Amino acid sequence: MFLVVSGRLTIQLRDGDVVLGPGELYVVPEGVEHCPRADKETAILLLEPAGTLNTGSAGGPLTLAAVPLD
Repeated sequence: MFLVVSGRLTIQLRDGDVVLGPGELYVVPEGVEHCPRADKETAILLLEPAGTLNTGSAGGPLTLAAVPLD
């Protein structure tokens, strides 16, 4: 879930962009590829499930290893 506190956030999706302003939020459906982009300084609150990897299943040096939660 992305909540814009200030600024403007564009969430790029394969079937179109979602543009958010202050006070607006968007919940990305599970499994949907997305790329958040801010062209100017933007403050957001991001909530995601525990254990979510930062590049999904893409792999590579930016993908975190799954860490068990205690």
